[in-house]
Amino acid sequence: MTEDRRAVADRGAFATRSPVLARHGMVAASQPLAAQIGLQVLREGGSAVDAALATNAALGLTEPTGCGVGGDLFAIVWDEARQELVGLNGSGASPANLSLAALRERLSDEGLDHIPLRSALSVSVPGCVDGWFTLHERYGRLPLHRLLAPAIEAAREGFPVTRVIASDWSRAPEVYAGFETFAETFLPGGRAPLEGELFRNPDLADTYERIAREGRDGFYAGPVAAAVVDTLERAGGALALEDLAAHRSEWVDPVSVDYRGHELWELPPSGQGLAALQMLRLLEPHDLGTLGFGSAEATHLMLEAKKLVYEDRARFYADPAMADVPVTALLSRAYAAERGALLDAERAATDVGHGDPVLHDGDTVYLTAADAQGNVVSWIQSNYTGFGSGFVPPGTGFGLQNRGNLFHLDPTHRNAFAPGKRPFHTIIPAMLTEDGRPVLSFGVMGGAMQPQGHVQIVTNMLDFGMDVQAAGDAPRWRHEGSSQPTGAARQGAGVVYVEAPLAATAGAGLSARGHELSVGPGGFGGYQGIWIDHGGDPGARVYRGGSESRKDGAAVGS
Repeated sequence: MTEDRRAVADRGAFATRSPVLARHGMVAASQPLAAQIGLQVLREGGSAVDAALATNAALGLTEPTGCGVGGDLFAIVWDEARQELVGLNGSGASPANLSLAALRERLSDEGLDHIPLRSALSVSVPGCVDGWFTLHERYGRLPLHRLLAPAIEAAREGFPVTRVIASDWSRAPEVYAGFETFAETFLPGGRAPLEGELFRNPDLADTYERIAREGRDGFYAGPVAAAVVDTLERAGGALALEDLAAHRSEWVDPVSVDYRGHELWELPPSGQGLAALQMLRLLEPHDLGTLGFGSAEATHLMLEAKKLVYEDRARFYADPAMADVPVTALLSRAYAAERGALLDAERAATDVGHGDPVLHDGDTVYLTAADAQGNVVSWIQSNYTGFGSGFVPPGTGFGLQNRGNLFHLDPTHRNAFAPGKRPFHTIIPAMLTEDGRPVLSFGVMGGAMQPQGHVQIVTNMLDFGMDVQAAGDAPRWRHEGSSQPTGAARQGAGVVYVEAPLAATAGAGLSARGHELSVGPGGFGGYQGIWIDHGGDPGARVYRGGSESRKDGAAVGS
């Protein structure tokens, strides 16, 4: 895709601004202070992974509404020296000492048929910190204490809370009512901090210092681990010290499909990245560019592809270590042709089922970094819903994730709860390559919105000619009502949520095709991206950064 084509980006159709351009390095993240911390690491000679790690640590302080060391981490890394793309699954597993039968009995005694979001049983092993160390051991240049130092300083001195994060934070008093240690840490004075108010988290500074000093054992053993286990035991949880000590991240091979002369790369399950790839397979035969951005025709095709794919997502995506996930078959052109035959260009489907290839809301942070040597990392990290489960181990400064809520309780389902099993995961980093080289590192935060967002970013750029900034600012759609990996039932045709500019151009046509529309803000994800113009040689490389207006974030470079 040439720069001339990218410059065609529907100017005037929606508000956008120019991408940020730089030669020597770039960081794009959902909070400006965190992005600046990562850029400073690059200026001091740190690698892309160093910058991403420092940015992630800062986000755990500045955006606890979406991430923290109590959550999980996934990454895709382009290693310029080796000319290879590698993936990391930094997610944690369920307690090894709890069987599905015992879990179901516990829940049944409470009249429940699912794992509640705000329960100790929803907490799986936090994988973030081990992900930090695993990535740093292979790709780091600067010592870990240097990478954590800015976040530690900001946690002690305080930082001004930014607007979107303050808005998300404002819901916490109601959502986490009754969680005493949560309030002590995240509701100073009994309320959420307002935009511009300083927030301090000295307990998190202590935790970061312990991690810098003691390594991974500073989190997975000793006082921090004991506080995690004790907090959950008191609330009826089952996570044990042995679960934390045994946890290790896993290197994985990214998977891809080709689309418009490019390859989109995602991580394999236990995440949902396959959904974006399957959707592009279904859309590949259709000339979306001719139909036009914002048209009812193009938007309808994407919505119908989403419906078909998410039924597969609900049935087949799970931890491949404990379930047979037919990745190759799901991504095959033959299977896409079979499923694509069900796509009606004139009518919204109301009765959608899964295929036979031989398979909700979330809060997250996404960031990406690129260094002067051409190394690039696509990095995503999350608590799952907001601050997570609501449990904050005393004295630690972080909340624990609630990913276990995504397990199915039917023993025949691929995503059924089992001891030591990773739950289905929503957070997905992505990378786009052309001729074997990375040209776009990106992600879109927001639970089940993420594959839908990935497809919209890719089509915005490759079909509709937008640049890296406009692709994120363009108005979006989001479909809800597909079956869920937890077993939640499908809701007929579901509801299509659209932002106002898209409703103006496509709304009437979508309604005429049978879609139920809802217009309004919120729930459309949060995007960051770095486009790489390689030029004729490494010295001509230019980074182009985008950070969308739905978040507080920034793309910064040098």
